[in-house]
Amino acid sequence: MFRRVGVVLAALLVITPAVAAASPAFPTTIDLPNGFQPEGIAIGPGPVAYFGSLADGRIYRADLRTGRGRVISEGPGTPSVGLKTDQKGRLYVAGGAAGNARVIDTRTGEVLASYQLTTAAAFVNDVALAGGSAWFTDSVNQQLYRLTGGTATTVPITGDLVYGEGFNANGIAPTPDGKALLVVQSNTGKLFRVGFDGRSTLVALDYPLTNGDGLLLSGRTLYVVQNRLNTVAVLHLDRHATRAVLKKTLTDERFDVPTTVAAFGNRLYLPNARFGTTPGPDVEYQVIAIRR
Repeated sequence: MFRRVGVVLAALLVITPAVAAASPAFPTTIDLPNGFQPEGIAIGPGPVAYFGSLADGRIYRADLRTGRGRVISEGPGTPSVGLKTDQKGRLYVAGGAAGNARVIDTRTGEVLASYQLTTAAAFVNDVALAGGSAWFTDSVNQQLYRLTGGTATTVPITGDLVYGEGFNANGIAPTPDGKALLVVQSNTGKLFRVGFDGRSTLVALDYPLTNGDGLLLSGRTLYVVQNRLNTVAVLHLDRHATRAVLKKTLTDERFDVPTTVAAFGNRLYLPNARFGTTPGPDVEYQVIAIRR
């Protein structure tokens, strides 16, 4: 028996390097089309990422294993901002200044449904999936939009979150218990717990979330992208998401105003929006992968 085990181990030692050589590491930089102007990112199911264009609303799908991709949905000529995918292969898209939202089939790129959330001046910024609904923030109007079963409703925000000048509610994520939402207010650097009824409560922080943008929840760890600071704040939430403590900050020399974040394995993926660069058809855009 010992001889047989030794033979098997020897065989494994011979095979393992060949297997490793045939499985190169995922790329840590992914190129997007020139002039794309990315903002949102969604990942999954599987090692596939989706990106939306602020320029014209196109949706680009990239394979995280190779970095290669293609446009799967031509945009409506208005922005695609925050994105989220569900397990049924649907991509939820926040429509920015168009005040709308779309649902796209991730396999075909077909627009399954489109919703005009408001006719007022607005910026529908980001989206989260929680409580059986898709929830959208509006950075201009003090309200959320709830999409449930094909019906969109407006949920006014009350309580501690009060809008001021500039960009207000931005990134959104479910709380760890899934019973409420977390919303970052970009112009104040504050974080709020918002119930499904719209009632908001300030989350106690020991670190200002200046320029807070995209949010990503993993267990009780909340990642907050601070776009123009080229930083990701990593926070630990208490059980009820009423208090958050800074664990660490992450940055990378390749960051150029990252806006949103999604995860696959032990990596975070962030698109560089490059807001400090004048947009144009020849401007290059990339997605940066870093370790959590």
